[in-house]
Amino acid sequence: MKVLKFGGTSVADADAIRRVAAIVATEHQRARGAGPVVVVSALGGVTDRLLEVASLARTGDAAAARRVVDAIGQRHLAVADAIGSVEARAAARAEIEAEVAHLSSVAGALAVTREVSPRSLDAVAAIGEILSCRLVAALFADAEIPAAAVDPRTLIVTDEHFTQAAPQPEPTRAHVDANLRPVVASARVAVTGGFVAATRAGVVTTLGRGGSDYSAAILGAAIDATEIQIWTDVDGMLTADPRVVADCRLVPFLSFAEAAELAYFGAKVLHPKTIQPAAARNIPVRILNTFRPEASGTLIADNASVDAASVTALACKKGITVVTITSTGMLMAHGYMRRLFEIFERFRTSVDVVSTSEVSVSVTIDNVAHLDAIVAGLSAFAEVSVVGDLALVAVVGDRYGTDPSAFTRVVRALEGIPLRLVSQADARRNVTLVIDEDDLSSAMGRLHAEFFSAVAGASAEPAVALAEAGRPRRG
Repeated sequence: MKVLKFGGTSVADADAIRRVAAIVATEHQRARGAGPVVVVSALGGVTDRLLEVASLARTGDAAAARRVVDAIGQRHLAVADAIGSVEARAAARAEIEAEVAHLSSVAGALAVTREVSPRSLDAVAAIGEILSCRLVAALFADAEIPAAAVDPRTLIVTDEHFTQAAPQPEPTRAHVDANLRPVVASARVAVTGGFVAATRAGVVTTLGRGGSDYSAAILGAAIDATEIQIWTDVDGMLTADPRVVADCRLVPFLSFAEAAELAYFGAKVLHPKTIQPAAARNIPVRILNTFRPEASGTLIADNASVDAASVTALACKKGITVVTITSTGMLMAHGYMRRLFEIFERFRTSVDVVSTSEVSVSVTIDNVAHLDAIVAGLSAFAEVSVVGDLALVAVVGDRYGTDPSAFTRVVRALEGIPLRLVSQADARRNVTLVIDEDDLSSAMGRLHAEFFSAVAGASAEPAVALAEAGRPRRG
């Protein structure tokens, strides 16, 4: 049984959902009724509108918040009106109107207090996926696909870190066994929302923006899926971000480790946390294009890479900040690093790259929400400097570490571009560089030319053939 996840652009409107229905119908027939499980995001752009509702409520503007709520409701009702069955259409409309009325009441209450806690923000943001899975299931049924909506709040169990909740594997598996397996066992397609979960007490939580990919992987691991498919609006993972490099090409195969590195360091196609649940249970992940379902996509699996090249792909992120902590107290002192990183942990701020010398530590962060508090905490025992407007570039490949010339080629390609920070892990799967944002386009272009341009035209077509012929099977 497979888990198929469709993003917001894939379910943007009724026509898009019909396109998804055709993909799901084919898989349902191929599987002889044993699935698939379908995970959907909110309709494209709806989560942003819901966050806008919360923002307006925080300012006390109840009228403006309710206008946005009404617009969200009208958009979903327009999709519901595409359902052919009068009875099913009426039922869908009733569900939408009930959820929208509840959201309007919540917005009004939040506007009175002018306070939106993380818990309240999750309750508002979750509405998009709850509405989406019900609408998609109704449109599937209208297309004669036996389908049932499963409330995402009854599946993934998390802790109480609202807006960035952490899944709890064992209770999640129990909930999946109780609420998802029976739907699949009845030869129906189970449709649920990504991004949304709940605590053990049933309080709604979310997994963070882009968390629908992560939801699909969590559910795939819990239900022992044979494959997890991420359906999006691009053909798969590319050798670089196409918004930065014009001539990037498809990467047909990636190992779990390569995919995790690329996602973590900025590849937008996949949520950074998606790989871990799949890799833990050795479940292949495939990235496919909803708008070009015939395309072979990218297969991510254990040791899936067939390319002998030292570099598989590049990734990049803007909005990077380097925090440098300097103190002679580091010399010959145990416990110093623990004290330093406890500050970042206290404010739940992830560190991407770390570089150390005898008396200083430099780290990169891409979330500056708590930067002032972090600097204040660090300043209690060290001198702290901050530099923003930087970018991070990652050169990734399982075979990078076996090529003694790879690092030399990286440095040579970037000649003349100031490298503010360079990091290479012991596993030698990647080298990460921090540069000025203004140099990002030039740096990515040069690196892509160095590692890919010579083979782009020659290998693109065979790569597609390999992707079709070499797909691992898992029973």
